[in-house]
Amino acid sequence: MPKVVYVHPDGSQDRLDVPEGTSVMQAAVAQGIVGIVAECGGSAMCATCHVYVDPPDAESLPAVGADEDEMLDCTACPREPGSRLSCRIVLTADLDGLTVRLPEKQR
Repeated sequence: MPKVVYVHPDGSQDRLDVPEGTSVMQAAVAQGIVGIVAECGGSAMCATCHVYVDPPDAESLPAVGADEDEMLDCTACPREPGSRLSCRIVLTADLDGLTVRLPEKQR
């Protein structure tokens, strides 16, 4: 089962074992991770599951799609090169150990 590390703005971390095929957003919501709001439930319509993914993890992810790219322009915190919607990051064995940084706010 892949592991995901959620790094909060204060530097604290939550580490989760997540079944393959689950999105980073779904795992966060299921485990009550503060900092992932997910208002639209994973439809890439709200940008409230915004995360920052640092290299080299970002290079392991599929390319940003048009819908995700558009929503990343609407995030509450500034968009960075590693900005992603966590609803669009589906975990596989290849992403074991993925680390995502949570922004200071989502709305």
